[in-house]
Amino acid sequence: MLNIHNLSISFGGEYLFEEISFRLQAGDRVGLIGKNGAGKSTMLKILSKEQEPDSGQLAMDKEVKIGFLKQDIDFIEGRTVLDEAYEAFTEIKKAEREIDKINAQLAERTDYESKSYNQLITELSDLTHHYEILGGYNYQGETERVLQGLGFVREDFDRLTDTFSGGWRMRIELAKLLLQSNDILLLDEPTNHLDIESIIWLESFLKNYSGVVVIVSHDKMFLDNVTNRTIEISLGRIYDYNKPYSKYLVLRDEMREQQLAAQKNQSKQIEHTEKLIEKFRAKATKASMAQSLIKKLDKIERIEVDEDDNAVMNVTFPVSVQPGKVVIEADGVGKSYGEKEILSDIDLLVERGSKIAFVGQNGQGKTTLAKIIIDEISYQGMLKLGHNVQIGYFAQNQSEYLDGEITIHETMVNAANEKNRTKVRDMLGAFLFRGDEVDKKVKVLSGGERNRLALCKMLLEPFNVLVMDEPTNHLDIKSKNVLKEALKSFEGTLILVSHDRDFLQGLTNTVYEFKNKQIKEYLGDIDFYLEQRRVDDLRDIEKKDKQQPKDVSDTKETAKKSYQDQKKLKSLNNKLSNVEAKINKLEKEIKEIDVELAINYDQTIAQPDFFDHYQAKKDQLSTLMEDWEVLQEEIDSLSN
Repeated sequence: MLNIHNLSISFGGEYLFEEISFRLQAGDRVGLIGKNGAGKSTMLKILSKEQEPDSGQLAMDKEVKIGFLKQDIDFIEGRTVLDEAYEAFTEIKKAEREIDKINAQLAERTDYESKSYNQLITELSDLTHHYEILGGYNYQGETERVLQGLGFVREDFDRLTDTFSGGWRMRIELAKLLLQSNDILLLDEPTNHLDIESIIWLESFLKNYSGVVVIVSHDKMFLDNVTNRTIEISLGRIYDYNKPYSKYLVLRDEMREQQLAAQKNQSKQIEHTEKLIEKFRAKATKASMAQSLIKKLDKIERIEVDEDDNAVMNVTFPVSVQPGKVVIEADGVGKSYGEKEILSDIDLLVERGSKIAFVGQNGQGKTTLAKIIIDEISYQGMLKLGHNVQIGYFAQNQSEYLDGEITIHETMVNAANEKNRTKVRDMLGAFLFRGDEVDKKVKVLSGGERNRLALCKMLLEPFNVLVMDEPTNHLDIKSKNVLKEALKSFEGTLILVSHDRDFLQGLTNTVYEFKNKQIKEYLGDIDFYLEQRRVDDLRDIEKKDKQQPKDVSDTKETAKKSYQDQKKLKSLNNKLSNVEAKINKLEKEIKEIDVELAINYDQTIAQPDFFDHYQAKKDQLSTLMEDWEVLQEEIDSLSN
């Protein structure tokens, strides 16, 4: 489907990757991994043809459609969630406009027998048929199903997109891509703004996706659950194995061990040969043997061991001053947005040195309480900070507050004070921004590099209480581990909002679960909390608390179907949903008429053409029921 041959790209005279080749075929679900700044996002831009490589070739079929979910997106203001999601259906929307245009012309004309009028009728018939083939009668139901799978509720559909946060707008963009029936999906950090329930839904969708999926993600569980192939970019090379992430790591380590063993044996042979050459050179009778051994040595292909990029951040979080015993005290805290109540009557007491995890579904108030603690938003009730408390706060979208038009170095210098301004370069070096890299503009950094810079900038301010909201978003796996170790060593008070069980393990000693506008305390670590909830993982809690929305594609049988069968099955299910919606509407209308007849029979039947109108609805319902049976039989036949 897509061939990449001898691809190279460089920045500032240094190769990001050089002469790499690989091939993507239908059914490939690739995890594209590597350190922050290794070139993963650049690779996606090249595959999407948004960026040109320095050299090399990309070859693909002409009709291949590519969908690209970027980390940064732009929205046109004034559209509702549904309107924006419908932008996925460009051909359908175009056909709708043309149908409306012809219908408007027909409504104005009275020359029913003319040739031009009949021509319009023919055009309308052709357009309507084309509209049906495109899925015009089903796309609205499919759109609602995907939006609900990604966490939206029906009340959200008519809200303007600009009233949503960047994370929720990212979900809308993801919904558009999933609705477009692309042949290749390029997803850059798709889970960063999703709660666990939506991640589970997305995993199920992608596992049954018949085209190519290339995913950049630092979520190990997501990669293991979705991918069947891993491509790692490291030090300008790629390592490509048909294994999901965790199995790839094991295989890669085994390969390096084999390479090291082979290299060691080869080195011994070479050393032995070199000694023989030196020995034979000294004797005239052995000179020809020495020359023969030299030629043999020159022909040996030296075994190379794959290099491993082990450069990591060097992070420490120093405590500014010693605070009082109680650092945060809340009594009856609540928060509402209009009529929507997020938190109600929250009591909280946080003592010095506590290590706390906030867990729960998105929208349950975790971030809201974090913002109340740092006094960023208004609230009801009382919350006060203890003596000498200084709070450091890392927001979920912290990197969005960085000015893209200034350099890394300028970002730090502008935020520094007289005491720490001289330490800026050393601090940047500890966060892997070294040499000329500090002169890069922030806007060219990857999502992970921006997060690293935001973490580094945060250290310029003194604190003894650290509140962090999803700090691992965009960070590569090695950087996440370094951050975790730094937080373990932090001697102050820590409050972590996170969905990442691996990250939370061994990091906190108290868990607050957010649910139904309340919080519940668990005096133990994340494993203790999961044990109390009788589940193995945070994901399982999502499944227990709220049943996962079902999708017709979520079956193993569907995954085994051919590409064409899947598309046909999807189209049939869309039609079935559309028919079911019409049946429900008609049944409701007929029921309402029956109620009117029972209450006021004489007045109801006196309405003009009442019985014709009533019978027409019943006939239409009967026809729809027959259509439903036919569609259901086709679906059952195709599924089996």
